[in-house]
Amino acid sequence: MSDAAAPDGMRAMVLDERGGTLRLEERALPRPGADQLLLKVRACGVCRTDLHLLDGELPDIPYPVVPGHEIVGEVVATGPGVERPVGARLGVPWLGQTCGGCFFCRHCLENLCDAARFTGYTLDGGYAEYVVADSRYCFEVDPSYGDAEAAPLLCAGLIGYRSLVMAGDGRRLGIYGFGAAAHIIAQVAVHQGREVYAFTRPGDAQAQAFARSLGVVWAAGSDQRAPVALDAAIIFAPVGALVPAALQAVRKGGTVVCGGIHMSDIPRFPYALLWGERQLRSVANLTRRDAEDFLTLAPQVPVKTHVETFPLEQANTALERLRHGQLEGAAVLVMD
Repeated sequence: MSDAAAPDGMRAMVLDERGGTLRLEERALPRPGADQLLLKVRACGVCRTDLHLLDGELPDIPYPVVPGHEIVGEVVATGPGVERPVGARLGVPWLGQTCGGCFFCRHCLENLCDAARFTGYTLDGGYAEYVVADSRYCFEVDPSYGDAEAAPLLCAGLIGYRSLVMAGDGRRLGIYGFGAAAHIIAQVAVHQGREVYAFTRPGDAQAQAFARSLGVVWAAGSDQRAPVALDAAIIFAPVGALVPAALQAVRKGGTVVCGGIHMSDIPRFPYALLWGERQLRSVANLTRRDAEDFLTLAPQVPVKTHVETFPLEQANTALERLRHGQLEGAAVLVMD
């Protein structure tokens, strides 16, 4: 193992049970194995998926677990087979490992691998001072981004980008839920020359103003109809009732993309909302190709992330702010 100076222990925020709060714990420093890196975490974004983890809405959670999958860190040690240099700054996303040999992995659909492992869920994540990650699933981050500003790109940006690609090339795009992912991908869509229509929580004037400041042409509550028929819509809010609303908003032949890992139950709706060759799709995880493409595109737009930073020990506060829609952009944990 090649390494730089590192302590024997580290602090981490740990989840012990469904519905619990995170507790600060002193842990032994992990050691990287074959193909792995040890990174000193500089920043870690706080994602809605972390709330689903806390609430036990993801299957087979391996308690205790350290959340966090929007990691920007510095390589301090490398295991056998790793060629990344010590001192390199890398991003660690949600997809942490795949089998490499199944049908999905062999057909460029590694995001659907049944043996996949995920950072901050089935692998300990970045709500900690150090993290071990598979070097093959880590990515360079453009130096124009600071650590905190880069962190949301690693999930909100990547899932948003995959959702946007699935939505197709239509000019009029609706976005339901204007949080971390939406504020990033709206900038990409505007850069591409699209008209973006933002749907927020009803009455959330602050979020609507924020959306307009990013070039969105119309913003209102999700209980309202857009003034035009949409070519496509992306749903980032985990609210099943938005699915029939979005289907009603898109034209015939339009596409509705569900961009979250978890959503409340979708209510019954008449077939007429789906008829007319409308498509309803879900996005599952991401691929390494998504990461390479989006992290190249982001500085060209350039995407500017809006972040509010918190120290590691205030992770629970950041999560509650996210839960109650009290953030403009994204929350990011930053390490001393």
